[in-house]
Amino acid sequence: MTENSLRLEGQVALVTGGARGIGRAIATRLAQGGAKVGIVDLAEAGAGTAQEIAEATGVATTFFKADISKEAEAKAAVAAVEEALGPVDILVNNAGITRDGLILVMDEAAWDAVLAVNLKGAFLMSKAVLRGMVRRRHGSIVSISSVVARRGNAGQVNYSAAKAGLIGLTKSLAREVASRNIRVNAVAPGYIETEMTAALDEKARNALINQIPLGQIGSPQQVAEVVAFLASQEASYITGAVVPVDGGLGI
Repeated sequence: MTENSLRLEGQVALVTGGARGIGRAIATRLAQGGAKVGIVDLAEAGAGTAQEIAEATGVATTFFKADISKEAEAKAAVAAVEEALGPVDILVNNAGITRDGLILVMDEAAWDAVLAVNLKGAFLMSKAVLRGMVRRRHGSIVSISSVVARRGNAGQVNYSAAKAGLIGLTKSLAREVASRNIRVNAVAPGYIETEMTAALDEKARNALINQIPLGQIGSPQQVAEVVAFLASQEASYITGAVVPVDGGLGI
């Protein structure tokens, strides 16, 4: 699949948590496909990311700093992106945090923080873009869940619950808005090359790889390709789907 083989030209995409990692890869891939991209993130690095993507692709890219777990800021982020780029056609709910720990030592703040960003944030952002999408009878929402939503992971009850909640949100919302020609899907990555996996020693890395049927850790770009496909018109008959990008880990 080449960069321009997907029908994304003329679209406006908003990517939460797009400053780095998987979010950055998604924002870059959408811009490579011709979509104008708004990056929403709490990290100031998002400004540099937006500039780099714009310079590399020649496509308009902007950054807006916001805490998407707060309704006023979620609405302001959507308004700012739309003022700069135009009505949002594609929303990618990628923003996420972790506060890992076994449940017996996990405090309420760690639970609340993860659910607020990873699940509530997706709810608020989806709600904020949907009014315009419903009016225009067009749109695509893609949320980034995780393999742990289905198989669990010790020490991540908050993260797993939030990512499982995203699947429920995806399927229910897909039913709500399908009649308005709005598609809602999710991608469930497995172990992906990140700063965390790069820091593992050889023994820990091999133990991780041994769990994966395909025998390798995935890349942010592999996740981004699936997101771009689901966001595009090539996926116009797909809604309510949860696509694993996990090397078979969830089998």
